[in-house]
Amino acid sequence: MLTASLIFLITLIFVIWQPKGLQIGTSAIIGAVVALSLGVVSMGDVKIVFDIIWDATLAFIGIIILSMVLDEIGFFEWAALKMAKLSNGSGKRMFFYSILLGAIVSALFANDGAALILTPILLAKMNILRLNTKTILAFLLAGGFISDSASIPFVFSNLTNIVTANYFDIGFSEFFANMILPYIISVIVSMIVLYVVLQKDIPNEVDINLLKNPSEAIKHEGLFNFSWLFLALLLSGYFIGDSYNIPVSVFALGGGILFLAISSYTKTVQPKHIIKEAPWQVVWFSLGLYIVVYGLKNAGLTDYISEMLVYLNTQSEIIAVVGTGFLAAILSAVMNNMPTIMVMDIALSEITNEAMIYANIIGCNLGPKMTPFGSLATLLWLHSLEKKGVQISFWSYSKFGLIVTPPVLLVVLLTLL
Repeated sequence: MLTASLIFLITLIFVIWQPKGLQIGTSAIIGAVVALSLGVVSMGDVKIVFDIIWDATLAFIGIIILSMVLDEIGFFEWAALKMAKLSNGSGKRMFFYSILLGAIVSALFANDGAALILTPILLAKMNILRLNTKTILAFLLAGGFISDSASIPFVFSNLTNIVTANYFDIGFSEFFANMILPYIISVIVSMIVLYVVLQKDIPNEVDINLLKNPSEAIKHEGLFNFSWLFLALLLSGYFIGDSYNIPVSVFALGGGILFLAISSYTKTVQPKHIIKEAPWQVVWFSLGLYIVVYGLKNAGLTDYISEMLVYLNTQSEIIAVVGTGFLAAILSAVMNNMPTIMVMDIALSEITNEAMIYANIIGCNLGPKMTPFGSLATLLWLHSLEKKGVQISFWSYSKFGLIVTPPVLLVVLLTLL
């Protein structure tokens, strides 16, 4: 346990610290190689990890490619500008509309896509509106929070969803049916809590005349109009594919590649640029960190967690659900939600309480917001802001996360009862 814990801790430190530009995926792969070299994990374990995450990883690649192509044609900028114009100059309405936009993007293009694509667009829009630093930070914090708290309605909305759905053989339609209410409640409660916490920094009025018209953001009108039909057909494909047990990645990756090809044919997008700029480090991060954490599983971590979950399952349903959700949330905040979801899934495999499985997902999706390193989406979000010159300290973020996350998490978990 000591060796496995040290490898994990050092790997996580390097992932967060990123010394001399060392990227997150590289650090995770180095940690995996060390774990393999020291016998903490075996090649057989690597195969097991690959079997667990391959669908999630390929789906993630597809969703990111699709998101990047849509971004290139001006889809998300159009949406952000449209949202701003609909506010009619009201700062409060703009705040709520920006959260709603983030919730929709997170649901349809995954939390990582929302963090990668929307953050630069929202920041640029805030600067054009000449808002002060505190107001800009309030909008960015709200956008960063909703990217994870709204990533629960579809299997593809979060890597943790895909991993768990595959592990417990939960179908696409079944997952959606069980998570649509928690999603709606999560968005509503997030809006309320975020407004209460950040309201002092939200202006009464903003000068929306400083922004260009939404139509000016569109690079190719025909492709833009076609994208709505394409997204509708793709979403339908997920539900239809569920009836035939087709992996989510077939539609996510296939859809991303197909839309890239169509966009390339119109000469609106350069495929080489999209492929080059895609966040491949996230793929290596996912594979490497899962292997490192499997070493903790081999050392007995899942046994300890299983004991806690078995105890919770002997209590009332409300204690079992809330307890599971907060256990997953705390572990995610401390050790990142990517490894937590795998450890918790393994620990839950002997328990037949379906509500606890969904509580685990919700805990792993919302809980990470308590710390800057709790989720990959937050790490990407912070890195994106840092490149734009916006610095958010560890303690400033943690203070915000610890205030906002627990009440939202509690209410969302109660929807499972």
